[in-house]
Amino acid sequence: MPTATLAPTPACELQPYKSLENDALAARIQAVRDEMGPRLLVLGHHYQQDEVIAQADLTGDSYRLSQLAAENCDCRAIAFCGVHFMAETADILANRPAKLAERGGERVPVILPDLAAGCSMADMAGLAQIEDAWDQLGEVIDTDDLTPVTYINSAASLKAFVGRHGGIVCTSSNAQAAIQWAFARTSRVMFFPDQHLGRNTALGMGVTLDQMPVWDPYADALGGSSTEQLERSKVILWKGHCSVHQMFRPEHVRLLREKHPGIKILVHPECPREVFEMADEFGSTGKIIKTVEAAPPGTKWAIGTELHLVNRLKQQHPEQEIYFLSPVVCMCATMYRIDLAHLCWSLENLAAGTPVNVIEVDEETARWSLMALERMLEVK
Repeated sequence: MPTATLAPTPACELQPYKSLENDALAARIQAVRDEMGPRLLVLGHHYQQDEVIAQADLTGDSYRLSQLAAENCDCRAIAFCGVHFMAETADILANRPAKLAERGGERVPVILPDLAAGCSMADMAGLAQIEDAWDQLGEVIDTDDLTPVTYINSAASLKAFVGRHGGIVCTSSNAQAAIQWAFARTSRVMFFPDQHLGRNTALGMGVTLDQMPVWDPYADALGGSSTEQLERSKVILWKGHCSVHQMFRPEHVRLLREKHPGIKILVHPECPREVFEMADEFGSTGKIIKTVEAAPPGTKWAIGTELHLVNRLKQQHPEQEIYFLSPVVCMCATMYRIDLAHLCWSLENLAAGTPVNVIEVDEETARWSLMALERMLEVK
């Protein structure tokens, strides 16, 4: 879970905001934005609800928002409409030593409107589990010849582990480049926490399935693999996944192709391999958006990613036929916790000088995490 600093007693309690209509909340949010001007930066992830996205200064996927947090020079507070690992990353980048020096030591507080906005995938790999896996691997293979790569959908503590061990953070946008970076240094890679992104990316680089054992942190020994499997490994995957993208199935692809001849399947690389390999195109949320934007009128798409994003694309591109890949609702339930009530409450407390839900990563964790994140930002 995120680290929240101790704060003064809030000037405003949350409960009354929950009974307000969205129009009233939006007006009050705008009043804070008018008061704070460029000193306030509101970031919104693509999976957010439409009414929250409407309040964001900047929108993007994890990679894009990380860049924006790293580059912004004007803001003095960030409200991150995303989940906890994103807010941690923004805190690390916005308050890195060079930025603190530019501001004379002044920290930029990063606000997560609802501390319950977590990530189930990130929770599938804890620091103690990763350290235990690393120690066990050291009994079988040379961990000096193993580079850890963590998906950005992970806690700051895991990014720090990667930084300490010479590794790199990646996103769905640059996973291949990050793994190539790792292979330039060692003959093996340990990829966590999303097995599907790691597998789909490595397969595209020529790594075979028998060279990619999956480490199960709940197995009795060696993550459920044999010594022989680990010795012939090239990429050691972690038994983790996205709860949204895990739900897309091959039968969903077959059904839509039968119902809509000529339809194109466009999926996120967090989808299982069986779905990923059936797709016509794939990419990060940012790439999915650009792919649809560039398509000619009349193009038919079945898109396998979070529901709010797909519905927004349908609204923005009526000239195309856009379908959700699954007949089952697949939305990011933890992202859904960020609503206008929580955003308004957190912003009004910020304006009143009693900030709530401030995410602040401890100095040591931030230092090592930054090392791994800077490597990510350098890799194209």
